[in-house]
Amino acid sequence: MYALVDCNNFYASCERIFQPQLVGKPIVVLSNNDGCIISRSDEAKALGIPMGAPEFKVRAELKQKNIHVFSSNYPLYGDISNRVMKILEGFTPHVEPYSIDEAFMNFDGVAIADFHTYGLQIKSRLMQWLSIPVSIGFAETKALSKVANKIARKFPDRTQGVYRIDSEEKRIKALKWTKIEDVWGIGFRLTQKMKAKNINTAYDFTLPQHEAFIKTTMGVVGLRLKYELEGKSVLELEEPKSKKNIAITRSFAGNITTLNEMKERVSTFATVCAEKLRKQKSCCYGVILYLRKDKYKVDRQRYNFYKMETLPYASNSSITISNLAVKMLKAVFEEGEIYKKAGVIVTEIIPENQKQFHLFEEENPKHLKLMQVMDDYYKKTGERKIKLANQDLTRTWTMKQEHLSKKYTTDFREILTIKCQ
Repeated sequence: MYALVDCNNFYASCERIFQPQLVGKPIVVLSNNDGCIISRSDEAKALGIPMGAPEFKVRAELKQKNIHVFSSNYPLYGDISNRVMKILEGFTPHVEPYSIDEAFMNFDGVAIADFHTYGLQIKSRLMQWLSIPVSIGFAETKALSKVANKIARKFPDRTQGVYRIDSEEKRIKALKWTKIEDVWGIGFRLTQKMKAKNINTAYDFTLPQHEAFIKTTMGVVGLRLKYELEGKSVLELEEPKSKKNIAITRSFAGNITTLNEMKERVSTFATVCAEKLRKQKSCCYGVILYLRKDKYKVDRQRYNFYKMETLPYASNSSITISNLAVKMLKAVFEEGEIYKKAGVIVTEIIPENQKQFHLFEEENPKHLKLMQVMDDYYKKTGERKIKLANQDLTRTWTMKQEHLSKKYTTDFREILTIKCQ
């Protein structure tokens, strides 16, 4: 038996944890640089605020309807997500985080008499310990648990936020109710192709006459999805894997036109890439620099630029990767041009314990100790205070965040204070 646990309106719910006066009030959360709406509470949805709308276009409407607006607070959301996953592991050791606000659970080997009651216990604990509301769907496969979760979310009064597909009758009824565009793994383009073949629901997707078309269009992935919707479990929980590429890219709050300012940003991006490599105990050989100019102010067609170089030895040192990224930047940067975005991508990643040493050229062994000190300090304080000399000591990311809430759980200076009388 599988379950999909989905946190309802996760970003908005995180903002309410430490501001309970906002429970029942409309909330929207904005993307990086306060760009577009990426999360809405149910109350904001009911007021007709569209998902993905640029903030500047609906600013007057948000104010008129007294909707509370927040900038993205990713340190807070990430920490709350980790806490959610830890609580779920108390109910079964087999938990697969699927996204920041979703997780699959496998109950093989766990004796449970009543899954609906068990689901209510999970909901209750998450609400009691974190004040995070969730919906839970139980089924024999991962794909069906996604369908069950949608039903639990759609009909909270009837399901209490927990629904189990435990019979053939329920499975068929659920699949006929589910639109093809709501099926796990079916995006916009596939939806158009499916509808052209008169596949309008998840139930239509499972009909035998469509199997050849699904195989031709989606390959083995489509067949696996079909089997899952038929109740045949073919998708197991996945173990966490090391990333094959790590990318840190950011749009700038303002324009960058000078090499020194861009060098500081690129060095910061490279340093964070190296930090992520060390966290997953990996090294990289390849480093890619990405720059994007203001496409509306360039004289020629091209405005995206990539440059890649290979290190002579595998490394996860912030110094080594930053130096290479800055070297590439000096080769491609055009002084006076307007740049809107930049990034560093590390690739050709190998496990740290498979690193091969070279006879004539090798990294300074002092880097290892220095990186350990930097990582230990960051792990202890949550702050990147130890930096390279070409980085700005007062910032890591520079974004427009005019509606940012406090980092209640990741920064001691912003911890919640309570006045006792």
